[in-house]
Amino acid sequence: MIKIEFFDGINGLCGFEASGHALGADSGENVICAFVSSACLMAANTVTEIIGLEADAQAENGYQKLMIMENAVKAQDILNGLKLHLTELEKDYPNNIKVIYRRCNNA
Repeated sequence: MIKIEFFDGINGLCGFEASGHALGADSGENVICAFVSSACLMAANTVTEIIGLEADAQAENGYQKLMIMENAVKAQDILNGLKLHLTELEKDYPNNIKVIYRRCNNA
């Protein structure tokens, strides 16, 4: 199962962490994993490279993380769009995707 944790602070979302794999297909052939990975990478790249915010961004096999270190207010539309996209995917694939919300300290 893919678990995506969104971190929520006083000024809105301040990041996310995605880990795990959707079951049901071989590595590299699972469209659910591809959906989640692509969406998370686009959000992280938009925040760091287009908007230019300082963030802790990591991507490895089965793991992606974005924690915004400054002014997360500028990234709210991107993060909320990602949250909406992934919660809709969770409805379609409840056995493969779980979206969770937590508080963060650096919003």
